[in-house]
Amino acid sequence: MLFYRLVTAMTRTQKQVVFGLIDGLAVAVSLIAAVFLEASVPASYDTFRAILWLILPLTALGVAVSWWLGLPRIKLNAYEVRSVVRTATFAALTAMLGLVLDRIQATGLPVNVYLIFGLALLVLGATWRLLLRQVTLEIYRTGTARMRLLIYGAGQTGQQLVAALRHDDKVTPVAFVDDNPTLQSLVVSGLRVHAPSKIKSLIEEKQIDRLVLAMPSISRPEQARIMHKLRNIGCEVHALPSFAELVAQGDAHKQTRTVALDQLLGRNGLDKELPGVKHAYSGRRILVTGAGGSIGSELCRQLVDCAPACVVLVDHSELALYQIDKELRDLNPSLHVVPVLGTVLNDALMRETIRKHRVEVILHAAAYKHLPMVEHNPLTGLENNVLGTKRIADAARELGVDRFILVSSDKAVRPTNVMGASKRLAELIVQDLATRSAGTRFSMVRFGNVLGSSGSVIPLFKEQIARGGPVTLTHKDVTRYFMTISEAVRLVLLAGSFARGGDVFVLDMGDPVPIRKLARQMIEGAGYTVKDRAHPDGDIEIRVTGLRPGEKLHEELLISPDMLTTPHPKILRAQENQLSEFEMATALKDLRLAIDTLDVDGARAVIARWVEKGSLLEAARRG
Repeated sequence: MLFYRLVTAMTRTQKQVVFGLIDGLAVAVSLIAAVFLEASVPASYDTFRAILWLILPLTALGVAVSWWLGLPRIKLNAYEVRSVVRTATFAALTAMLGLVLDRIQATGLPVNVYLIFGLALLVLGATWRLLLRQVTLEIYRTGTARMRLLIYGAGQTGQQLVAALRHDDKVTPVAFVDDNPTLQSLVVSGLRVHAPSKIKSLIEEKQIDRLVLAMPSISRPEQARIMHKLRNIGCEVHALPSFAELVAQGDAHKQTRTVALDQLLGRNGLDKELPGVKHAYSGRRILVTGAGGSIGSELCRQLVDCAPACVVLVDHSELALYQIDKELRDLNPSLHVVPVLGTVLNDALMRETIRKHRVEVILHAAAYKHLPMVEHNPLTGLENNVLGTKRIADAARELGVDRFILVSSDKAVRPTNVMGASKRLAELIVQDLATRSAGTRFSMVRFGNVLGSSGSVIPLFKEQIARGGPVTLTHKDVTRYFMTISEAVRLVLLAGSFARGGDVFVLDMGDPVPIRKLARQMIEGAGYTVKDRAHPDGDIEIRVTGLRPGEKLHEELLISPDMLTTPHPKILRAQENQLSEFEMATALKDLRLAIDTLDVDGARAVIARWVEKGSLLEAARRG
């Protein structure tokens, strides 16, 4: 550690001075060695005195030549063949200067002495640098933590990687791993090659920090599959392209291509067509439930541009709440942001929050929305999505909130699953309150799948493609409506300004998108080819797994075909029938009883009775 502190404490100029002095010492040592190696020179006192008067000026000249050639300015870590040539030039020039000094001083040493001197100086000048470089590297390695690397693939790319890292003081290659049995147990580029079966033991024994996959010749999906298998080995795993691939222009077409947004949506984006909403929220006091979720967080971001007086963030996830709170404060440090850690099921907390912060607008985005998860946990999903909506909507009405907007889903239309049924019951609650509220304007926004939201098909496909496939599809003919997060959020905000009471707003999203087509676009957009019967050598397979329990083949946006206009042609309004006040009260009473008694069958009976009735009222009226 003493040497490490000494080396790291020296400035670059100080190191150059030391290198110059060592070159001078090498001149003196080489000259003495040359004299004693030349047999024709007698080992006498006169010879030694003559050499002494020659050494001093020759050493000074040698230091000057070394400095003139820039040898002390060459970093030890960069000393290589071209630097050795410069050292040879230094030795030759210094030897010629020695011969000139010898003739001036009439020392009488034979010419052979200076030939030997030049060779000795070349060897000594190069040797001390190489030795000092190795010592310095060891000092740095001892004094600093170095990343220990295990390289998967002992081929050309792996060997090039080892050669490149030989001079690195922060990374050290430890060993190779290779699938080729003929290479296993051999030493390649100074490192032993092991079988892949020993990876886990190697990581523990040799304290490996990172495994690098250096096999660019295999296909990218195969690389992804290997990396996926190694994900739990206890260290980081990275894939390395070949060095030629990094610079070859001919391979540019193989790089990832971005899929156009219009292709994913199946239509043109509406971000620029939807009107602004600043006037409706400027100076208002707004509460957003589910503020840390995909929709909730984007709602908060767009509200920042509306210059509200206050934004209250409600979320039951501490991490999600922390992240959106920090992000909003970074976006606008002067904005009054209030994070509230809690759930909409906590009636007392919600009422106190609304009252304390004088909330004028509530954007209710909090919900359990992942279809399979809610299907496996129906009581929890119904309690959060239905009773949570009831409690915060009642609080909004009783405490005089001006507007309440429910974020709903296309799965609420004639639902075949618990999640969709819970959202339809939430809509029925809001519709019921809208008929009995003199002050609060209640409205709902219903939209399809949101590109990039958590749990949606886009992130799932990306993850599956990243690990080499297969991409799973529940049915070859399944379709869905898609919209961007910004479109969805703008629709929510616009609903607040368009609302008359009890309205259901939907966005004209064009035709539904076939999910199989979407999967193909994403695979090809990532630079892969689809593997199927027609293309057995393709990279990634699209595998059909079957519809999940409660999943529809095609989603709908409307229960009733009757549509009303809004101030914007792309936003439509549906006035759908609802349950009566008595029916709504009965449905909620039965649902609470089922939840309190953990009666899953009873909860499903409530859905079967009341959600189906609420969905079919329009058909009965028309029939």
